[in-house]
Amino acid sequence: QVHLVESGGGLVQAGGSLRLSCTASTTLFSFIPIEWFRQGSGKQREWVARITNDRTTTYLDSVRGRFTVSRDNAKNTGYLQMISLQPEDTGTYYCKTSLMARDYWGPGAQVTVSP
Repeated sequence: QVHLVESGGGLVQAGGSLRLSCTASTTLFSFIPIEWFRQGSGKQREWVARITNDRTTTYLDSVRGRFTVSRDNAKNTGYLQMISLQPEDTGTYYCKTSLMARDYWGPGAQVTVSP
């Protein structure tokens, strides 16, 4: 069982920055990938970024160059640094991981970007 908790959401103006954190309750953190998803109001949840256990990163095209995913294994925490935020980035951001063929999700953190 892995519990994930996101933090760091909030309200920013367009062009601003936020850093989301995803803290995991597992001693196997260094072995698991961390993915970020988001869901805007009335929209489907979409994948945003991923960092593997060997720190390989991949991004949704629309966030590449603005979002950076990273991890600190000593803190059992993954991060999503977001810059140049735009109103279309508004939504609930979730982190997700997989361990032993099971998926685990955090409860989400709200990010609101005002024009």
